[in-house]
Amino acid sequence: MIPFLDMKSVYTELKPELDAAYLRVMESGWFVLGKEVEAFEAEYAAFCGTKHCVGLGNGLEALELALRAWDIGAGDEVIVPSNTYIATWLAVTAVGARVVPVEPTPGGPNIDPERIAAAITSRTRAIMPVHLYGQPADMDAIMALASKHGLKVIEDVAQAQGAKVRGRRTGSLADAGAHSFFPSKNIGAFGDGGAVTTDDPRLAERLRTLRNYGSRVKYVNLEKGLNSRLDELQAAFLRVKLTKLDEWNDRRRKVAARYDDRLSDLPSLALPNVPQWADPVWHLYVVRTNRRADLVRALEAAGIGSLIHYPIPPHLQDAYAELDQGKGTYPLAEKLAETVLSLPMGPHMPLESVDQVCAVIRETFAA
Repeated sequence: MIPFLDMKSVYTELKPELDAAYLRVMESGWFVLGKEVEAFEAEYAAFCGTKHCVGLGNGLEALELALRAWDIGAGDEVIVPSNTYIATWLAVTAVGARVVPVEPTPGGPNIDPERIAAAITSRTRAIMPVHLYGQPADMDAIMALASKHGLKVIEDVAQAQGAKVRGRRTGSLADAGAHSFFPSKNIGAFGDGGAVTTDDPRLAERLRTLRNYGSRVKYVNLEKGLNSRLDELQAAFLRVKLTKLDEWNDRRRKVAARYDDRLSDLPSLALPNVPQWADPVWHLYVVRTNRRADLVRALEAAGIGSLIHYPIPPHLQDAYAELDQGKGTYPLAEKLAETVLSLPMGPHMPLESVDQVCAVIRETFAA
Protein backbone atom coordinates (compact mmCIF):
# COMPACT_ATOMS: atom_id res chain seq x y z
CA MET A 1 0.00 0.00 0.00
CA ILE A 2 1.21 3.49 -0.86
CA PRO A 3 -0.92 6.11 0.95
CA PHE A 4 -1.73 9.42 -0.67
CA LEU A 5 -0.10 11.12 2.33
CA ASP A 6 1.79 9.39 5.13
CA MET A 7 0.63 11.12 8.33
CA LYS A 8 1.84 8.53 10.84
CA SER A 9 5.51 9.07 10.04
CA VAL A 10 5.25 12.70 11.14
CA TYR A 11 4.82 11.64 14.75
CA THR A 12 7.36 8.84 14.43
CA GLU A 13 10.06 11.26 13.29
CA LEU A 14 9.26 14.00 15.79
CA LYS A 15 7.99 11.97 18.76
CA PRO A 16 10.48 13.19 21.42
CA GLU A 17 10.05 16.85 20.46
CA LEU A 18 6.25 16.63 20.16
CA ASP A 19 5.90 14.77 23.44
CA ALA A 20 8.05 17.41 25.14
CA ALA A 21 5.88 20.17 23.66
CA TYR A 22 2.74 18.45 24.94
CA LEU A 23 4.15 18.11 28.44
CA ARG A 24 5.32 21.72 28.45
CA VAL A 25 1.81 22.97 27.71
CA MET A 26 0.04 20.57 30.06
CA GLU A 27 2.35 21.39 32.93
CA SER A 28 1.98 25.12 32.34
CA GLY A 29 -1.75 25.06 33.03
CA TRP A 30 -2.32 27.73 30.33
CA PHE A 31 -4.14 26.65 27.17
CA VAL A 32 -5.40 29.73 25.28
CA LEU A 33 -3.43 32.77 24.05
CA GLY A 34 -0.33 32.22 26.10
CA LYS A 35 3.41 31.97 25.66
CA GLU A 36 3.32 29.18 23.05
CA VAL A 37 1.10 31.20 20.71
CA GLU A 38 3.24 34.31 21.23
CA ALA A 39 6.42 32.36 20.49
CA PHE A 40 5.00 30.67 17.41
CA GLU A 41 3.70 33.98 16.06
CA ALA A 42 7.18 35.50 16.37
CA GLU A 43 8.91 32.46 14.87
CA TYR A 44 6.51 32.08 11.98
CA ALA A 45 6.61 35.80 11.16
CA ALA A 46 10.41 35.54 11.02
CA PHE A 47 10.17 32.47 8.79
CA CYS A 48 7.84 34.21 6.34
CA GLY A 49 9.75 37.48 6.47
CA THR A 50 7.00 39.65 7.96
CA LYS A 51 6.80 41.87 11.03
CA HIS A 52 3.62 40.33 12.42
CA CYS A 53 1.81 37.00 12.66
CA VAL A 54 -1.59 36.58 14.31
CA GLY A 55 -2.59 33.01 15.20
CA LEU A 56 -6.21 32.14 14.41
CA GLY A 57 -8.62 29.22 14.58
CA ASN A 58 -8.28 28.02 10.99
CA GLY A 59 -7.43 29.08 7.45
CA LEU A 60 -10.96 30.07 6.46
CA GLU A 61 -11.23 32.48 9.36
CA ALA A 62 -7.79 33.87 8.50
CA LEU A 63 -9.15 34.89 5.10
CA GLU A 64 -12.44 36.17 6.50
CA LEU A 65 -10.96 38.19 9.35
CA ALA A 66 -8.44 39.88 7.08
CA LEU A 67 -11.31 41.07 4.89
CA ARG A 68 -13.29 42.17 7.95
CA ALA A 69 -10.28 44.02 9.32
CA TRP A 70 -10.20 46.07 6.11
CA ASP A 71 -13.97 46.73 6.43
CA ILE A 72 -14.70 44.96 3.16
CA GLY A 73 -18.35 43.98 2.95
CA ALA A 74 -21.68 44.54 1.23
CA GLY A 75 -21.38 46.31 -2.11
CA ASP A 76 -17.70 45.44 -2.47
CA GLU A 77 -16.15 43.00 -4.95
CA VAL A 78 -13.25 40.64 -4.29
CA ILE A 79 -11.44 38.91 -7.14
CA VAL A 80 -10.88 35.20 -6.51
CA PRO A 81 -9.66 32.26 -8.62
CA SER A 82 -12.30 30.32 -10.53
CA ASN A 83 -10.41 27.12 -9.68
CA THR A 84 -9.73 26.79 -5.97
CA TYR A 85 -11.02 25.14 -2.84
CA ILE A 86 -14.34 26.70 -1.89
CA ALA A 87 -12.95 28.22 1.33
CA THR A 88 -11.47 31.10 -0.66
CA TRP A 89 -14.93 32.00 -1.92
CA LEU A 90 -16.64 31.37 1.43
CA ALA A 91 -14.49 33.98 3.16
CA VAL A 92 -15.67 36.65 0.72
CA THR A 93 -19.29 35.60 1.07
CA ALA A 94 -19.02 35.58 4.87
CA VAL A 95 -18.29 39.33 4.97
CA GLY A 96 -21.15 40.08 2.55
CA ALA A 97 -18.94 40.97 -0.42
CA ARG A 98 -19.34 39.63 -3.97
CA VAL A 99 -16.97 37.04 -5.43
CA VAL A 100 -15.61 37.88 -8.87
CA PRO A 101 -14.06 34.68 -10.25
CA VAL A 102 -11.10 34.90 -12.61
CA GLU A 103 -9.71 32.03 -14.66
CA PRO A 104 -6.18 30.62 -14.34
CA THR A 105 -3.35 31.08 -16.80
CA PRO A 106 -3.61 28.72 -19.80
CA GLY A 107 -0.84 26.54 -18.34
CA GLY A 108 -2.43 26.66 -14.89
CA PRO A 109 -2.95 26.33 -12.08
CA ASN A 110 -2.89 29.87 -10.69
CA ILE A 111 -4.99 32.97 -11.36
CA ASP A 112 -4.07 34.93 -14.50
CA PRO A 113 -2.92 38.54 -13.86
CA GLU A 114 -4.08 39.63 -17.33
CA ARG A 115 -7.58 38.35 -16.60
CA ILE A 116 -7.47 40.03 -13.19
CA ALA A 117 -6.86 43.37 -14.91
CA ALA A 118 -9.92 42.86 -17.10
CA ALA A 119 -12.10 42.00 -14.07
CA ILE A 120 -11.35 45.11 -11.99
CA THR A 121 -14.29 47.51 -11.61
CA SER A 122 -15.08 50.58 -9.54
CA ARG A 123 -16.39 48.25 -6.81
CA THR A 124 -13.31 46.04 -6.58
CA ARG A 125 -11.72 46.28 -3.13
CA ALA A 126 -9.36 43.33 -2.99
CA ILE A 127 -7.66 40.51 -4.88
CA MET A 128 -7.30 37.09 -3.26
CA PRO A 129 -4.81 34.93 -5.21
CA VAL A 130 -4.31 31.31 -4.14
CA HIS A 131 -0.93 29.60 -4.32
CA LEU A 132 -2.55 26.41 -5.55
CA TYR A 133 -0.90 23.02 -5.00
CA GLY A 134 2.12 24.74 -3.40
CA GLN A 135 3.01 26.63 -6.58
CA PRO A 136 3.07 30.39 -6.02
CA ALA A 137 1.03 32.81 -8.11
CA ASP A 138 2.70 35.67 -9.99
CA MET A 139 2.58 38.08 -7.07
CA ASP A 140 4.75 40.77 -8.66
CA ALA A 141 2.25 41.21 -11.49
CA ILE A 142 -0.70 41.06 -9.09
CA MET A 143 0.78 43.62 -6.70
CA ALA A 144 1.50 45.97 -9.60
CA LEU A 145 -2.18 45.83 -10.55
CA ALA A 146 -3.24 46.37 -6.95
CA SER A 147 -0.98 49.39 -6.59
CA LYS A 148 -2.31 50.90 -9.81
CA HIS A 149 -5.94 50.56 -8.68
CA GLY A 150 -5.57 51.06 -4.91
CA LEU A 151 -6.61 47.51 -3.99
CA LYS A 152 -5.78 45.27 -1.04
CA VAL A 153 -4.23 41.86 -1.73
CA ILE A 154 -4.39 38.84 0.55
CA GLU A 155 -2.46 35.72 -0.39
CA ASP A 156 -4.15 32.39 0.33
CA VAL A 157 -1.05 30.53 1.51
CA ALA A 158 -2.87 27.43 2.75
CA GLN A 159 -1.00 25.12 0.37
CA ALA A 160 2.29 26.96 0.01
CA GLN A 161 4.08 27.58 3.31
CA GLY A 162 7.71 28.18 2.42
CA ALA A 163 7.25 28.68 -1.33
CA LYS A 164 9.05 31.62 -2.94
CA VAL A 165 8.54 34.12 -5.74
CA ARG A 166 11.85 35.46 -6.99
CA GLY A 167 13.48 34.62 -3.67
CA ARG A 168 10.77 35.99 -1.33
CA ARG A 169 8.54 33.71 0.70
CA THR A 170 4.80 33.50 0.31
CA GLY A 171 2.96 35.21 3.13
CA SER A 172 5.19 38.28 2.76
CA LEU A 173 4.31 39.19 -0.83
CA ALA A 174 1.07 41.12 -0.30
CA ASP A 175 -0.75 43.24 2.25
CA ALA A 176 -1.50 40.06 4.16
CA GLY A 177 -1.09 36.31 3.90
CA ALA A 178 -3.69 33.85 5.19
CA HIS A 179 -2.36 30.49 6.36
CA SER A 180 -4.02 27.19 7.18
CA PHE A 181 -2.42 24.67 9.53
CA PHE A 182 -4.83 21.84 8.77
CA PRO A 183 -2.98 18.55 9.47
CA SER A 184 -2.31 17.74 5.81
CA LYS A 185 -0.61 21.08 5.03
CA ASN A 186 3.16 21.41 4.58
CA ILE A 187 3.21 22.66 8.15
CA GLY A 188 0.13 21.25 9.82
CA ALA A 189 -1.15 21.13 13.37
CA PHE A 190 -2.74 18.06 14.94
CA GLY A 191 -6.14 19.69 14.51
CA ASP A 192 -7.28 22.99 13.03
CA GLY A 193 -5.25 26.17 13.09
CA GLY A 194 -4.55 29.27 11.02
CA ALA A 195 -2.78 32.62 10.95
CA VAL A 196 -2.40 35.91 9.12
CA THR A 197 1.05 37.34 8.39
CA THR A 198 1.53 41.01 7.58
CA ASP A 199 3.83 44.02 7.87
CA ASP A 200 0.89 46.28 8.77
CA PRO A 201 0.74 46.90 12.55
CA ARG A 202 -2.81 48.27 12.39
CA LEU A 203 -4.07 45.19 10.57
CA ALA A 204 -2.33 42.92 13.08
CA GLU A 205 -3.82 44.77 16.05
CA ARG A 206 -7.33 44.67 14.61
CA LEU A 207 -7.00 40.96 13.92
CA ARG A 208 -5.97 40.34 17.53
CA THR A 209 -9.13 42.16 18.59
CA LEU A 210 -11.42 40.42 16.13
CA ARG A 211 -10.14 36.93 17.00
CA ASN A 212 -10.94 37.44 20.69
CA TYR A 213 -14.62 38.46 20.73
CA GLY A 214 -13.70 41.98 19.65
CA SER A 215 -11.79 42.49 22.89
CA ARG A 216 -8.29 43.69 23.79
CA VAL A 217 -8.96 43.89 27.52
CA LYS A 218 -10.95 41.13 29.23
CA TYR A 219 -14.69 41.90 29.32
CA VAL A 220 -14.22 45.13 27.34
CA ASN A 221 -15.56 44.55 23.81
CA LEU A 222 -14.75 47.17 21.20
CA GLU A 223 -16.62 45.49 18.34
CA LYS A 224 -18.45 42.32 17.36
CA GLY A 225 -15.66 39.81 16.97
CA LEU A 226 -15.29 36.05 16.77
CA ASN A 227 -13.73 33.29 18.81
CA SER A 228 -10.89 32.37 16.44
CA ARG A 229 -7.81 31.67 18.50
CA LEU A 230 -4.93 29.33 17.78
CA ASP A 231 -4.67 27.30 20.98
CA GLU A 232 -1.53 26.75 23.01
CA LEU A 233 -1.16 23.03 22.33
CA GLN A 234 -1.37 23.40 18.55
CA ALA A 235 1.03 26.34 18.68
CA ALA A 236 3.53 24.22 20.61
CA PHE A 237 3.28 21.44 18.04
CA LEU A 238 3.63 23.93 15.18
CA ARG A 239 6.80 25.33 16.75
CA VAL A 240 8.33 21.86 16.55
CA LYS A 241 7.25 21.31 12.96
CA LEU A 242 8.39 24.76 11.86
CA THR A 243 11.99 23.73 12.57
CA LYS A 244 11.56 20.96 9.96
CA LEU A 245 9.57 22.84 7.34
CA ASP A 246 12.40 23.77 4.99
CA GLU A 247 13.88 20.27 5.22
CA TRP A 248 10.52 18.61 4.59
CA ASN A 249 9.83 20.93 1.65
CA ASP A 250 13.18 19.88 0.19
CA ARG A 251 12.13 16.26 0.53
CA ARG A 252 8.94 17.08 -1.35
CA ARG A 253 11.03 18.67 -4.11
CA LYS A 254 12.97 15.43 -4.48
CA VAL A 255 9.74 13.47 -4.82
CA ALA A 256 8.46 15.93 -7.45
CA ALA A 257 11.76 15.75 -9.35
CA ARG A 258 11.51 11.96 -9.40
CA TYR A 259 7.99 12.14 -10.83
CA ASP A 260 9.21 14.59 -13.46
CA ASP A 261 12.07 12.31 -14.41
CA ARG A 262 9.96 9.15 -14.64
CA LEU A 263 6.89 10.61 -16.35
CA SER A 264 8.05 13.43 -18.61
CA ASP A 265 7.92 11.39 -21.83
CA LEU A 266 4.26 10.35 -21.56
CA PRO A 267 2.24 12.31 -24.17
CA SER A 268 -1.10 11.51 -22.52
CA LEU A 269 -0.03 12.99 -19.19
CA ALA A 270 0.49 16.72 -18.53
CA LEU A 271 2.92 17.37 -15.69
CA PRO A 272 3.02 20.50 -13.51
CA ASN A 273 4.33 23.56 -15.32
CA VAL A 274 6.55 25.65 -13.02
CA PRO A 275 7.54 29.20 -14.07
CA GLN A 276 11.25 30.00 -13.84
CA TRP A 277 10.66 32.63 -11.16
CA ALA A 278 8.74 30.27 -8.87
CA ASP A 279 10.07 27.97 -6.16
CA PRO A 280 7.15 25.69 -5.26
CA VAL A 281 6.91 23.48 -2.18
CA TRP A 282 4.84 20.68 -3.73
CA HIS A 283 1.95 20.48 -1.32
CA LEU A 284 0.47 18.41 -4.13
CA TYR A 285 1.86 16.88 -7.30
CA VAL A 286 -0.99 17.32 -9.76
CA VAL A 287 -1.04 15.80 -13.24
CA ARG A 288 -3.69 16.20 -15.92
CA THR A 289 -5.07 13.54 -18.23
CA ASN A 290 -8.19 12.84 -20.23
CA ARG A 291 -7.92 9.24 -19.04
CA ARG A 292 -8.27 10.05 -15.36
CA ALA A 293 -10.87 7.40 -14.59
CA ASP A 294 -8.66 4.68 -16.06
CA LEU A 295 -5.68 5.91 -14.10
CA VAL A 296 -7.57 6.11 -10.80
CA ARG A 297 -8.81 2.53 -11.23
CA ALA A 298 -5.30 1.28 -11.98
CA LEU A 299 -3.81 3.04 -8.97
CA GLU A 300 -6.55 1.76 -6.69
CA ALA A 301 -6.03 -1.80 -7.92
CA ALA A 302 -2.34 -1.46 -7.07
CA GLY A 303 -3.08 -0.14 -3.57
CA ILE A 304 -1.97 3.40 -4.38
CA GLY A 305 -3.84 6.42 -3.08
CA SER A 306 -4.78 9.43 -5.19
CA LEU A 307 -7.16 12.38 -4.87
CA ILE A 308 -8.83 14.97 -7.11
CA HIS A 309 -8.17 18.61 -6.19
CA TYR A 310 -10.90 19.60 -6.97
CA PRO A 311 -13.69 17.68 -8.76
CA ILE A 312 -16.30 20.49 -8.76
CA PRO A 313 -15.40 24.18 -9.26
CA PRO A 314 -17.00 26.57 -6.76
CA HIS A 315 -19.36 28.11 -9.34
CA LEU A 316 -20.93 24.69 -9.98
CA GLN A 317 -21.41 23.88 -6.29
CA ASP A 318 -24.95 24.01 -4.87
CA ALA A 319 -23.61 26.45 -2.27
CA TYR A 320 -23.30 29.07 -5.04
CA ALA A 321 -26.37 28.20 -7.08
CA GLU A 322 -27.68 31.73 -6.54
CA LEU A 323 -24.94 33.07 -8.80
CA ASP A 324 -26.59 31.29 -11.73
CA GLN A 325 -23.21 30.57 -13.32
CA GLY A 326 -23.80 27.24 -15.03
CA LYS A 327 -21.52 24.88 -16.87
CA GLY A 328 -19.44 26.67 -19.47
CA THR A 329 -19.11 29.89 -17.47
CA TYR A 330 -15.50 29.21 -16.51
CA PRO A 331 -14.23 26.65 -19.02
CA LEU A 332 -10.62 26.56 -17.84
CA ALA A 333 -11.64 25.81 -14.27
CA GLU A 334 -14.08 23.19 -15.51
CA LYS A 335 -11.46 21.53 -17.70
CA LEU A 336 -9.08 21.31 -14.76
CA ALA A 337 -11.80 19.78 -12.60
CA GLU A 338 -12.36 17.10 -15.25
CA THR A 339 -8.69 16.21 -15.78
CA VAL A 340 -6.57 16.84 -12.65
CA LEU A 341 -5.30 14.06 -10.42
CA SER A 342 -3.06 14.40 -7.37
CA LEU A 343 -0.46 11.64 -7.01
CA PRO A 344 0.96 10.52 -3.65
CA MET A 345 3.23 13.20 -2.20
CA GLY A 346 4.83 14.02 1.12
CA PRO A 347 8.12 14.42 2.98
CA HIS A 348 8.04 10.80 4.15
CA MET A 349 7.45 9.20 0.76
CA PRO A 350 10.39 6.99 -0.30
CA LEU A 351 11.66 7.50 -3.83
CA GLU A 352 11.15 3.77 -4.37
CA SER A 353 7.44 4.32 -3.80
CA VAL A 354 7.49 7.08 -6.41
CA ASP A 355 8.98 4.56 -8.85
CA GLN A 356 6.16 2.11 -8.06
CA VAL A 357 3.53 4.78 -8.72
CA CYS A 358 5.20 5.72 -11.99
CA ALA A 359 5.38 2.10 -13.08
CA VAL A 360 1.61 1.73 -12.68
CA ILE A 361 1.03 4.98 -14.58
CA ARG A 362 3.27 3.92 -17.44
CA GLU A 363 1.59 0.53 -17.64
CA THR A 364 -1.84 2.19 -17.73
CA PHE A 365 -0.95 4.49 -20.61
CA ALA A 366 0.77 1.70 -22.51
CA ALA A 367 -2.48 -0.25 -22.57
